[in-house]
Amino acid sequence: MARPALPRPPIAKAPLARGRALARTAAGGVADVLHPLLVVAHGLRALATAGRRGWQRTPRERRGPALFFGAAGVLAVGLAPYGPLLALVGLLAAAGWAGRERSALRNAPTEAEAARLRTLYEALVPHFGAPDDPDPLYAYARTWETAFEEYAFADDGRPTHLALRYPAYFADGDPVARWRVERLLAAKCGRGREYRFDWDQEAGRLTLSVLPALPTTLCAQRFVTAPGEAVLGFTDPDAVRRTVPVTDLDGRADQHAAPVLWRTGARSTEPHLLALGRPGSGTTTLLRSLLLQALPYADVLVVDGAGSGGYGFLHGRSGVLAVESDPAGALAALEWAAHETERRLVRAHEARSLGRPAPDDIRRPLWLVVDRPAALTHLTSTKGRPGPQELLRGPLRHGRPAHISVVIAEQPDGAESLGPHVAATRARVVLGPASYEQLHRTLGAPPPTSPVLDTPPGRGFARLGDGPVYRLQVPATPDPYDDATSEAQRRAVLALLPGYAAAPSATEAVPSTAPPPARR
Repeated sequence: MARPALPRPPIAKAPLARGRALARTAAGGVADVLHPLLVVAHGLRALATAGRRGWQRTPRERRGPALFFGAAGVLAVGLAPYGPLLALVGLLAAAGWAGRERSALRNAPTEAEAARLRTLYEALVPHFGAPDDPDPLYAYARTWETAFEEYAFADDGRPTHLALRYPAYFADGDPVARWRVERLLAAKCGRGREYRFDWDQEAGRLTLSVLPALPTTLCAQRFVTAPGEAVLGFTDPDAVRRTVPVTDLDGRADQHAAPVLWRTGARSTEPHLLALGRPGSGTTTLLRSLLLQALPYADVLVVDGAGSGGYGFLHGRSGVLAVESDPAGALAALEWAAHETERRLVRAHEARSLGRPAPDDIRRPLWLVVDRPAALTHLTSTKGRPGPQELLRGPLRHGRPAHISVVIAEQPDGAESLGPHVAATRARVVLGPASYEQLHRTLGAPPPTSPVLDTPPGRGFARLGDGPVYRLQVPATPDPYDDATSEAQRRAVLALLPGYAAAPSATEAVPSTAPPPARR
């Protein structure tokens, strides 16, 4: 027989409710009192993180002067009257401001921003979700707060920063799977901008950030480089460890830019360069920039296969062996380059066999610049005579010991007709609009950012051998004899030529023929 339940004594609920209310009030009061300290602590942490990142981005050659000036500033503040007190007040004020900004970023998004985040989350469900996952991170029944950790929006309502988590079973090591997610996020966050995607495979975290546009105001100038180094263009400051002083079109010289350096010579791992781009993308501009950088220490031979005439300002200059644009002259120049390669190899072998250093006539570098060899091959398709690409085989294969560097520019539609020795060039530059598949196939690695269709001239990507892929902006190097060239750019280009005082003006006629290559 079941025992009847014992009667429970009445519980006084009013004291418990009053106790909970007092506890909440006390916790709110403590939070209000400690809120300034929390803001300052968050600000100090943000300042320390920013300082550490700035120190990591600082090139090694600038860390010593930075430490010296920092120590001098600390000493001056310590010796000044009320210096330490004012420094402490300034530090607390900066920390309070940094903490205020951080707390503001963590506020709840607006209704429009929340709707956009919900759209992004639902669009990622087919990529990150799995039907057999018992507790999916991405599912239509869940909210975006479960996966999105950080976010920031611009004034126009488009996301500028987004950090999200993804499940461990996602194939983040597959470039195709990653590209699908990147293409989706770039389309949903807004087209026409370049996005960087940082995949943290260990933590399962993806960070999206909008990259600022690379500067287009940097023109041709004398860069601070070592012999054998050439500046292909400029990239993001955090992508390389070195900066060079530059001057923009407005004449401002107190600037530094991060260069993409291509090293040539006998010790270079990639002595030759291949540039691909559509008409108007800036490949000829890149070739002109490299020629102007090589003239002070090397001889150059230019073959204009397209016959554009963009190298006419080099006629008759010191160090310029020839500038050929007609098919017959171009073939003669390439034949001379092939024989010159053989001659240099023979002279170097003789010197080594006798235990002597290489003679001076083969130690001066020789640059062979060929613009559009595919068009030249089509124009000179004759029987019984080697074609242009066949003549390039020797300089490309034996150019490193012969101190010969070959630079080739071609359009994407003509890249398939390039010979295997030309296609084997691993230092590559792709300029102009290109799809993800084209960049991956040409460079051998996926681009670090999402490619955009509307790009300025000289904008693209570069990869040297097995190195990383860099965003690239070629310095403006227009044809000084072109009517569309401004006076400032014309003078900047002509100032880099040997014998600038005798340089012809833009109104003078350009010679139609060039002297033949000088026999050594």
